[in-house]
Amino acid sequence: MDFISHSPTMTWKCREFYLLLHANKTNMVQKRKEYFTFAWVTFLFCSLLMTACGDSDRGAKMMLHQAEAAYKIGDYNKANALIDSLKLHYPKAFDVRRESQRLKRRVTLKEQQENLCFLDSVLRERKEWLNRVKSNYLFEKDTAYQQLGNYLHPSQAVEKCLHITHLSFRVNERGEMRMTSVYCGKKNIHHSAVTIVAPDGTYIETANAKESYETSILGEQIEKSEFKLGEDGGIMNFIYNHRDQKLRVIFKGEHDYSTLMRDSDVEALVAVYDLAGLLNFIYQTEQEREACRVKIEFIQKSIEKEEKENGNQ
Repeated sequence: MDFISHSPTMTWKCREFYLLLHANKTNMVQKRKEYFTFAWVTFLFCSLLMTACGDSDRGAKMMLHQAEAAYKIGDYNKANALIDSLKLHYPKAFDVRRESQRLKRRVTLKEQQENLCFLDSVLRERKEWLNRVKSNYLFEKDTAYQQLGNYLHPSQAVEKCLHITHLSFRVNERGEMRMTSVYCGKKNIHHSAVTIVAPDGTYIETANAKESYETSILGEQIEKSEFKLGEDGGIMNFIYNHRDQKLRVIFKGEHDYSTLMRDSDVEALVAVYDLAGLLNFIYQTEQEREACRVKIEFIQKSIEKEEKENGNQ
């Protein structure tokens, strides 16, 4: 979720979403530290046990019983540490190791099932919020050639922006945001880049657009250049951070054209930018959920196959 986690202009609501989803990932990092500490202590314990008993199978079985006990109480981190230590320190305890791998599949299955429940809960809440706010936007989608529709601010409906030089913003259903620089005039300037200047003189500019086109309607020259968030030189972030100031837009071409950014365009940027954070969060979470679901299905099939084979023996 690079857009959400790295954006310097992330709203507090989007930050709340990001922290909620990734709190369990932070816990996983801590669990890994505990995992290796526990594995080292387990290794020392096993070394002493092997010295005292001289029986590797007995030590392996004891460790497997401890792993099963940890699994039953939901301490999956401890169960995994014990299973991995068993594999490392009892390489010749083949029967016990096979049992430990069966247990590891059950442990992994439980972990993924719990993660799936968490992701489902987060998605339900975020989609409920999306349903509450999306009525504040226009949604456009031509099913004949578009797989993804676009949300835009009502002030930037096509009929409201005819013959007006401006910056337009939209976001698709995956949270991918775009800016279009639109120039209208009697003569072409052949612009392919944009510069934004704040009142204190600080400025930011795009590289040349990857997508640009020009047309003429009844003597009016119309030029458009497309910029994607993340490939816009930081202009959309800049506008968001300076949304309370009067910003100047310079259309860079063979001849530059300068104008003040309309208040309605700034308002549109802020609204679409916030929606992009929510949509991107939902999309990334759905991707994680699908990966989790596939993993659960794979593990379940492996367990069922193993049980069937054992039943035929």
